[in-house]
Parts: sequence; structure tokens; C-alpha cells
Amino acid sequence: MDRVTRLASQRAVVIFGTSSCCMSHTVTRLFVDLGVNPTVYELDEDPRGRDMEKALAKLLGRNPAVPAVFIGGKLVGSTDKIMSLHLSGGLVPMLRNAGAIWV
Repeated sequence: MDRVTRLASQRAVVIFGTSSCCMSHTVTRLFVDLGVNPTVYELDEDPRGRDMEKALAKLLGRNPAVPAVFIGGKLVGSTDKIMSLHLSGGLVPMLRNAGAIWV
């Protein structure tokens, strides 16, 4: 859990996903299209990825735990939460506040 928290707080937008997860790719693509340069951790490529995924599952209260998106060091949620925020107009202001975009 400490490693997840530490990694999530080091950048404005951090995405924990897996290389084979289409939802992880979709969320990453959304952020890139918005002009964000997210830091992406592919848990299936990390030696401690399983432990991090278990910690994220506890935080999110669901399994699978990816993608898990942190903005400004705070857990925002998974694909459904990110898409809901985007469609309601709340994602871009959140990204501005975190310093991820300047537009």
C-alpha cells in the first residue's frame, strides 16, 4: 500500500493498469487526448505488481482493480468514475487544479 501511495503522489496523474487491459488503454488515451501526460504503471510488468493490485483492490473495493486513476495524489477511481467526471464536465477542472493541464 505504501508503494502505491508513494508512486501516486509523485505525478499529477497516475494510472495503474495492465498492458492487456483495454479499459486501462482507454483511460490513458482519454488523458492523452486532453493534453495530459499521465504516468502509467503496468502492474503485469512490475515484479511487485500483484501486491500493488491487491492494495488497489482494497482501496477501490472491487476486483479487478485496474485501471486505478490518481489525480493530484488522490484516488479518483476506475474507468466508470473517470468517464462520468469527463461527461459531466468535472474532469478538466480537476486536472487543472492538479497542475496536469494549463488550458
